[in-house]
Amino acid sequence: MSLDILFSEAEIGARVEAMGYEVAEALPERLLAVPIMTGAFIFAADLLRALYRAGVEPEVDFFQVASYGKGTTSSGKVELLREVQADVTGRDVLLIDDILESGRTLTYAKEVLIERGARRVLIAVALEKPHKLAVEIAADFVGFQCPDRFVIGYGMDYAGKYRELPFIGALDQV
Repeated sequence: MSLDILFSEAEIGARVEAMGYEVAEALPERLLAVPIMTGAFIFAADLLRALYRAGVEPEVDFFQVASYGKGTTSSGKVELLREVQADVTGRDVLLIDDILESGRTLTYAKEVLIERGARRVLIAVALEKPHKLAVEIAADFVGFQCPDRFVIGYGMDYAGKYRELPFIGALDQV
């Protein structure tokens, strides 16, 4: 197995800081930030701190879903493990996820929030693989365009490993 670094810790830090200001420029009202666990936890923590520095103070709640299991490709089925507990009625919601690939997870989460009465649902992702979409959805805030490789680090894993890496890398031969 080989590991290539795609985005360094410094590159990620600079881009996430800029994303905080981009979200602030969208003028969110009564913002609820909703990271999608588990892969987004490190990106979400960094983005929330960047939002604070940009003058945005969101409430935070979480979705936890599963679609990969221990594999390297989506099962195509989104399983809800934890729902958002906060009232979203009339609020702007910022969904935060690690990667926009098939789009199924984010589409599911966005639909749930809209059905519950969210005023607006914005999406921030660390990575985007635009040619892998299985459904029609777009992120409002994107960290980096990602090559079609299996990525790890910065919260993303392979069978529960590598989440702690401070950079985003690609694994070959998994």
